[in-house]
Amino acid sequence: MPVRVAIVGVTGYAGGELARILLRHPEVRLVAAVARSHQGEPLRDVQPHLHGAPDALRIGNDVGDAEVVFTALPAGEAAKQAPAWIAEGRAVIDIGSDFRLRDPKAYERWYKYAHPSPELLREAVYGLTELTRPKLRNARVVANPGCYPTATLLALAPALKAGLIEADLIIDAKSGVSGAGHNVDEAFLYGTIDESVRPYGVPSHRHTPEIQQEAEAIAGGGHIRLTFTPHLVPMTRGLIATCYASLRAGVGAAQVNDAYRAAYAEEPFVRITTSYPATKATLGSNWCLVHPIVDEANRRLVVFGVLDNLVKGAAGSAVQNLNAMRGFPETLGLESLPLWP
Repeated sequence: MPVRVAIVGVTGYAGGELARILLRHPEVRLVAAVARSHQGEPLRDVQPHLHGAPDALRIGNDVGDAEVVFTALPAGEAAKQAPAWIAEGRAVIDIGSDFRLRDPKAYERWYKYAHPSPELLREAVYGLTELTRPKLRNARVVANPGCYPTATLLALAPALKAGLIEADLIIDAKSGVSGAGHNVDEAFLYGTIDESVRPYGVPSHRHTPEIQQEAEAIAGGGHIRLTFTPHLVPMTRGLIATCYASLRAGVGAAQVNDAYRAAYAEEPFVRITTSYPATKATLGSNWCLVHPIVDEANRRLVVFGVLDNLVKGAAGSAVQNLNAMRGFPETLGLESLPLWP
């Protein structure tokens, strides 16, 4: 029997991308599309790219008989509703930020609210599938990673895990504006973003503690100093994280290359590229492209992590997590190759 799923927050970019993927998934039935706006309207009219969605699938306010609830909501909203769904025996995959940080007090500092269900933070599994796969099977709460952390952590994980780099990281990241969601702020209008690149959220971007928390866990503990600088670039989709770290004494290119090949040799959605990766080569797909370079003269490792921020950076990784939770092949429903050109 197909897994019955609901999407709460289906009218946003990430929610629409979830629907696009789930409607084609052979082991899933999308039974509820939930949002505060557009009540009663067909999903295919609200999300105009979902031509194949059945007319009967309309925007409502209830998750129905869903076994798994995907949430794509503003910060703090999923954490208010998740306890009731879990008590009813449902699983929750949150592609927002509500369960990513383990320390409830971190939400007060970075998100400016008191976490409404701190007990779930202890249970939530951080859903970067490639790194937390064993914990996902039969999980009740999955915290889907942010887009910047996904690219950054996949770029750095082999080096961190193998102890090849010092605990001082600099991340320079650039994302298309769909990462900001449906936003009518002047900063995201066409006339503002076209032909312009600008940094934002320094040093207070909300993905900073998430990257630091998980990087420290991958490295086996200990403090990691992190400088994270995100930028908005004038494109709709795509994200590149350029990561810098100092190599430890005695580490060379051969060790780095061996670590990366070994880490991702069997991964279905991570490719170690032989040339500089481009964001366009990931569009519409669940792929993450990783390219490590050793700058021997300066004893530094530079790694690029590239992905589609709405797929591998959000909806695609959430479906990959669903597959891991239910024992399906992780590629199920995610086989689409990137669009080109």
